[in-house]
Amino acid sequence: MEIIPSILIHKGKTTRLINGDFKKEKIYKLSPLDLAKKFESIGINKLHFIDLDGAKKGHIVNYPTLETIAGHTSLKINFTGGLHTDGDVSKAFEFGADSITASTVSIYYPELFKAWIISYGREKIMLGADSLDHQIRIGGWLKNTKVDLFKHIAYYYDRGLKYIKTTDICKDSLLKGPPFELYQELLTKFPNLHILAKGGVRDVSDIVALKKIGIHSVIFSRSYFEGRITLKELSDFIAYSN
Repeated sequence: MEIIPSILIHKGKTTRLINGDFKKEKIYKLSPLDLAKKFESIGINKLHFIDLDGAKKGHIVNYPTLETIAGHTSLKINFTGGLHTDGDVSKAFEFGADSITASTVSIYYPELFKAWIISYGREKIMLGADSLDHQIRIGGWLKNTKVDLFKHIAYYYDRGLKYIKTTDICKDSLLKGPPFELYQELLTKFPNLHILAKGGVRDVSDIVALKKIGIHSVIFSRSYFEGRITLKELSDFIAYSN
């Protein structure tokens, strides 16, 4: 099982939101690069990079920070936020992303998203399917699409999708535990799908529980910043898993 830290970038700084609400933002003093290096030092090899400015503006914004992390670490970076055109995707890869996650395009321009899967390959293109009450939300979670989560996933699953990052928004950043029932239902309906679970992780025991039900990867953020998960615990988990 992969454990992947998530770094949210707003105006070049490390931040976090609660339920995607910019009014509930907290800026952290540690720079994105310093934070990435901390994770790399304990054996983590992947990073989920969220360009919050890009998600709001509809085009990639924080590529200088992406380039800095990619250039000074060996982390494989999954980039998301503002990826709406071929140019945006090319830019993300050009500045150091190993893979990308897209959500808005998958809703409004399904042919383009399918073309990315074909052009870059199933290992490089991940579907972002974050939802509230099982309805997909996009644009940094600010816009409700009224698109059913399961139908949306099924459409791309039937067309060769391999990776999906999914968040139950009502759980995100609240430290109330992951939506285990949702993930179990997804695993039952889409047995060959590699799910990256994000949101609600309180501590290492939640990561262990997600592993037991068959989750491919878990993405965490606030639990680390709040001190509920330590670098030592993450290091021990990685060593045990290997």
